[in-house]
Amino acid sequence: MSGFLFVVPPLVGHVNPAVGVAARLAARGHRVAWVCPDPALVRRLAGEEATVFPCAGPLFAADGTDRPAGLRGPEALKFLWERYLVPLAEAMAPGVRAAAGEFCPSVVVTDQQAFAGALVAERLGLPWATSATTSAEFGDAYDGIPKVAEWLHGRLAGLRALIGDPAATADPRFSPWLTLAFSTPELVGPAGRSGPHIRYVGPSIGDRPVTAAFPWEWLDPGRAKVLVTLGTANPGIGGRFLTECVRALRDRADRVQSVVVDPDGALAAGDRDGGQDGGRDGGQDKDVLIVPSVPQLPLLERMDAVVCHAGHNTVCEALWHGVPLVVAPVRDDQPVIAAQVTAAGAGIRVRFGRATAAVLGAALDSVLHEPAHRAAARRVRTAFRAAGGADAAADRLEELARSTTLEEAR
Repeated sequence: MSGFLFVVPPLVGHVNPAVGVAARLAARGHRVAWVCPDPALVRRLAGEEATVFPCAGPLFAADGTDRPAGLRGPEALKFLWERYLVPLAEAMAPGVRAAAGEFCPSVVVTDQQAFAGALVAERLGLPWATSATTSAEFGDAYDGIPKVAEWLHGRLAGLRALIGDPAATADPRFSPWLTLAFSTPELVGPAGRSGPHIRYVGPSIGDRPVTAAFPWEWLDPGRAKVLVTLGTANPGIGGRFLTECVRALRDRADRVQSVVVDPDGALAAGDRDGGQDGGRDGGQDKDVLIVPSVPQLPLLERMDAVVCHAGHNTVCEALWHGVPLVVAPVRDDQPVIAAQVTAAGAGIRVRFGRATAAVLGAALDSVLHEPAHRAAARRVRTAFRAAGGADAAADRLEELARSTTLEEAR
């Protein structure tokens, strides 16, 4: 059997897709291990029995205060790379080298934003696969900004000189052996990156530990249901947006019931209670349930629409269930993913910083009642499920391990 070493950043949205793939490989008898600056996070998502090698690495502040407000476009990208991705690669590299030496993997599976995995693997002469947990890099977002593309390549060249093989030429974001894209062209669009080593496998939707209780009996089968969430990587910035969402939803309470995820308690007491005798944990409020977390995958099976930040995981999980979206991108890859959603016809985009209850309500009415959005979401769902997900990704990784073993035998 082969050994697969998963190198991931300490971010839920980047670990979760790999969890399903790792579980499939382990079930087939392969050795599986992880490298992450936050071993506890991996064990929480992949199971306490997961083998995790620790490494150094910076974390974003939990309250988001280390990210200046208002950064957009190239400036936001530059901040992400200079303040997080490049330091993360430099810090992770020694731990990745040590883990590879101890675990002796057949293949290194590295997240697209954990550059240390790719660069250390190439320096050690190990085959490596890219785990692309967001499809933002697969479009043409920066083609019209040559200075940005040149700057990115310069930063990667500097990292290669420091921790990789100076003679290598592969882009560490796209493995020349295998790049697993957890999406499909039906969402990415016809201009998405392609090539013999790029495999669109669709979302990796697998079993994951359920850590949030939910009052399933609260759901009203006679009304449409909406989930509002800003994901796990946008702390401290959602108060105004969530407040406007709640107002739009209460205006439609005769026909819509909603679940709002508010992990930071950003909503004011009046917004939480709605002037009724309900509260943050639901109480007697039969219209809007405000909770700190939800079991998202099972809940999406019962939703009719999702309002979110256009995070790749949330978007793909909603579309996996054929649920149309209202997307309000905040930063990083989210504007690109939001553009993919609207181009596919599977949702409507609003402005995170300016959307009012009226704007959000109109967008919700459209995705709930205009059949074109739901039909488009279902087309993407069909494509996602046909792509194979975690099983298809595990198949491709097994093929890579076999091919490199055969090559060595020759």
